[in-house]
Amino acid sequence: MTLLRFSDLRACGIVKSWPQLKRLQQLHGFPRGRMLSPNIRAWTEDEVSGWIASRPVENRRPLQGASKANQERRRRAICGGAR
Repeated sequence: MTLLRFSDLRACGIVKSWPQLKRLQQLHGFPRGRMLSPNIRAWTEDEVSGWIASRPVENRRPLQGASKANQERRRRAICGGAR
């Protein structure tokens, strides 16, 4: 079981800030995750991948440009190709 922390979610392009994460949890069913300590929250890779798979895909725009291609490569390495 692989655990993802907030920095991993940000690197995958899922969230950009904690307020955005809270909105995803409240309004869009993003998993709450697990508290590992009072200040550390983590999510399993499976629950995040399942949430991504359940999202509509018609509004996703393709990435463009060389820097976006590099960003996509890094995202796939970290996220295991979840997006």
